[in-house]
Amino acid sequence: MRLLLPLSLLALLSACSQHPSQTIKSEIEPQADSTEITQVSFDETQFREDIKTLSSDEFEGRAPTTRGEKLTLDHLTQAFKAMGLTGANQGEYLQAVPMVSYTASDAQAVNLAGLKLKYREDIVLGSRHDNGGVDIKDAPLVFVGYGINAPEYDWNDYQDIDMTGKIAVMLVNDPGFARPESGLFNGRAMTYYGRWDYKYLEASRQGALGAIIIHDTAPASYPWSVVENSWTGAQQDLVQSKETQAERVQVEGWITLNAATELFDRAGISLKNLSDRAANSPVNLPLKQNADIQFANSAEYANSYNVVATLPGVESADEHILFTAHWDHIGVDESRSEDKIYNGALDNASGTAGILAIARQFAKQAKIGNPSKRSLTFIATTGEEQGLLGSRHYAANPIYPIDKSVAVFNLDSTNIYGRTSDYTIIGKGKSELEQYLIAALKPQKRVAIAERRPESGGFFRSDHFSFAQKGVPAVFAGGGSQPVDEPTREYKAKMKEIMKGCYHNTCDEYRDDWDLSGALEDIAVYYHAAEMLANNADWPGYYRGTEFHSLRAAKSDESGVTAKLGD
Repeated sequence: MRLLLPLSLLALLSACSQHPSQTIKSEIEPQADSTEITQVSFDETQFREDIKTLSSDEFEGRAPTTRGEKLTLDHLTQAFKAMGLTGANQGEYLQAVPMVSYTASDAQAVNLAGLKLKYREDIVLGSRHDNGGVDIKDAPLVFVGYGINAPEYDWNDYQDIDMTGKIAVMLVNDPGFARPESGLFNGRAMTYYGRWDYKYLEASRQGALGAIIIHDTAPASYPWSVVENSWTGAQQDLVQSKETQAERVQVEGWITLNAATELFDRAGISLKNLSDRAANSPVNLPLKQNADIQFANSAEYANSYNVVATLPGVESADEHILFTAHWDHIGVDESRSEDKIYNGALDNASGTAGILAIARQFAKQAKIGNPSKRSLTFIATTGEEQGLLGSRHYAANPIYPIDKSVAVFNLDSTNIYGRTSDYTIIGKGKSELEQYLIAALKPQKRVAIAERRPESGGFFRSDHFSFAQKGVPAVFAGGGSQPVDEPTREYKAKMKEIMKGCYHNTCDEYRDDWDLSGALEDIAVYYHAAEMLANNADWPGYYRGTEFHSLRAAKSDESGVTAKLGD
């Protein structure tokens, strides 16, 4: 999973058309201080075809290191080559990402406090170690609240406890979700401390033997089925040094709320009461109960690949504006009795098709004599579903220097619910880059809004975050909550019902009746925002008070500042 540093250390490292032939046109009027903005057309037929192809059964759910990956890489490479983009890796389009796949056996013997828990139904466990298996006996269980150590919030759930040889049991999300009016953390807006990957890593830093998160649908922002589908089967990770790997907890996973409640009852403790206490102040408490956990675990090593293609700029070619979208999904689950393929049409064949559409437009403009001054680089990443693996690898091993990376525009699941009058920026208010989106929205007569559910931690859940951690201004935006008219509102309600429960499930399949007009408008926003930035000398930064300000500071501390559209 993601091996990211807690936010307290970041400063130290310096989200109803049914006519396939529809073409969406977008025009932004030039402003007095701007470079000329072009009119472009996005072809819905091609956009649909890319989504349909990438999410077809033939591509087998696009899991890294599988036949589905090979088909995906070939499709993307051929597409970029046909546009005339160059391979960014010394002429090659592929960047190797060394991966290891850990597969925990379905036959797991798990006994917590005398409770024999059923794999998938009650608990899901795995191990990020090449050790043949896990054999834990009589390991003490310790409740560690939210499992957070955050000096800047004066919060340490591990205060005065030695976790050596013990298994940490913790709540999902952070205290701000449970106490939004308390001023703790960031209220209902999840901080990185609320993310599962942070919790496993902090437990590892504390020397714990294992870490188990108590699943609860509301604070997790997804149902148990997502855990069951996403955390079982092969789990990819980046290959780590022996020293780093040795520090990782031996076992990690999730337990259902019902099973956890029974576990705490056996310890003579009310989980609800203890959770209330944990939301008010740091807490750790030995449960005086032990765990026995045994299961086989295998490890396989193989390279997966990012696809990286560049359209060189004509004046500042060494300065790059990046577009990212993850091509991977969950693959095939042979244990399922019916549909076994996780096609991942919305997540994220649609986003991958989106960056292809944007690349085609920039390439077309270059061919007709309207090239960009700065370079444009398109990165189709691997392993996002397993913890942002491809983007993490690129950010740590960039083909183009990070300090020459101007900005990142990330596409992860586009809008299939029709045109909207508003436009959602995940984590709105973080950087000056957002002002380019706001400027690009004006011709569409749309307004920018923040996400409706900041408690889901959307800003930390997709590939742009890997770049934000390096100080590169990065946005994750698209869609909205307000349909443009009543027919679109009715269509959206119907399609929402059809797609209910399809996130990380086998029903995320391409549909001919998807209304993609809103997606194409969103793509046009990204295109024009990048076009503005690609033709001036501006370097956006992060606003004061955000996690990344010290890495690349904004020129202004006012989040309402208007973007400079020219230089």
